[in-house]
Amino acid sequence: MKVFIADDSSIVCERLSSMLSDLPGLEVIGCAASAIDAACRIRELKPDAVILDIRMPEGSGSGIDVLSTIKKQQGPPLVIILTNYPYPQYRERCERLGADFFFDKSADFEKLFEVFEDLIEQCNADSGEQSA
Repeated sequence: MKVFIADDSSIVCERLSSMLSDLPGLEVIGCAASAIDAACRIRELKPDAVILDIRMPEGSGSGIDVLSTIKKQQGPPLVIILTNYPYPQYRERCERLGADFFFDKSADFEKLFEVFEDLIEQCNADSGEQSA
């Protein structure tokens, strides 16, 4: 499973990359710190999943803009919003635009890994069914 991370914090990107790299069957294929860079690189790299922060640097758009853009593409990736702004209005808007998961960085960080473990397990089971 190929994963792309879009977060303006290099510390968060490095931490996520390091932690996710420990999961067998998962590869972090890139990171972006701005919404513009994220949208371009996601379109180019075609990840299976994207971890997306809502807040991006001024002038580059927001993670919500990226979500809206990538969910309009054919065969869009699974999108996990991971934010410090877990307010209901953001959650509702992200869900309406097609976010698959919405997590609070301070409270739900570990849930992110549970989701990826489940997805990897599901991919492995699907691969087993197809080869049988």
